[in-house]
This record gives sequence, C-alpha cells and structure tokens, in this order.
Amino acid sequence: MSNTPQAGQPAPDFSTPDQNENPLSLNDFTGQWIVLYFYPKDDTPGCTTEAKDFTELDQQFSYLGAKILGVSPDSSKSHCKFISKHDLSITLLSDPEHLLTEAYGAWRLKKFMGKEYMGVVRSTFLIAPDQIIAYAWPNVKAKGHAQQVLTKLQELTAKSSSS
Repeated sequence: MSNTPQAGQPAPDFSTPDQNENPLSLNDFTGQWIVLYFYPKDDTPGCTTEAKDFTELDQQFSYLGAKILGVSPDSSKSHCKFISKHDLSITLLSDPEHLLTEAYGAWRLKKFMGKEYMGVVRSTFLIAPDQIIAYAWPNVKAKGHAQQVLTKLQELTAKSSSS
C-alpha cells in the first residue's frame, strides 16, 4: 500500500506547522537541499538518537546548503519540549493528521507483538534544490542514519559541482 515517492520524482508539496507553530511548506526551501525525515514519536529512544545525530551533523548539512526537517504526529508543544530537553538544533514539523506522512508513504501498517496497526515507519527523503527527490530511505534504523544521509548528500553535491 506504500505510495513512497522515489528518486527522480517531484517531492510532494506540504504545508504544516513547525515547533513554533509557523507554517512551513516545500516552497519555503526552494533552491536548497532538504533532509525530510519521518519518525514515530518525540523523546523515545530511537527517535532521540536520530534527532541528536542529525543535530550533531547540522553544521555539516548547513555547509552543503541543506535544511533538516524532522516530522512526527506529535504536537508543536511536544516538539518544543523535545528540542529543549535534548538541545536540538533541527526543525521539527507537526503532522497530527498524518497528511505529510501519508504523502511520503511513511504512514504504513506496522506489526508489534503480533498486533497490526497503522503508524509512522522511520523514513528519510533527500530533496534536491529543484524539489526533486534525490534519494529515499523508506525503512531506516536510527543509529548511524544521519551520517548515511550526510555521506549521500556529500556525494550528490560533489557530482553536481563537478558537472
């Protein structure tokens, strides 16, 4: 049932509030790279690891012209607490209706202890400055993932500057 956008396809547009309840949309980032990553829940072990790893590498992403956006169903208020507690530097988007998460195919059937339910599958999309998906990771393990994304961005930006 996954409608996950693939590399080479236009990135689905979005407009959703960040942690400060400012609406952000894809067009706000025209001309820059976006790391759009989906995670299940603020302040859980895997999600905290991933957010802290992206924060640790934030300056390197910025240097390459990339903005990191984390997305979960949590409220803006929950995002503020998460950011404050772990001193995060990244932007978190609130998607309680799962519209953005569904548009990127990250809202999928999950299984846990024999039960099936719908939830956020940890996924990441690297969106090029022309708003085309440059790379997609549809099923991510939190640990070490931020470094994988940075390495891919370094490869892609090196290619585009040498061509």
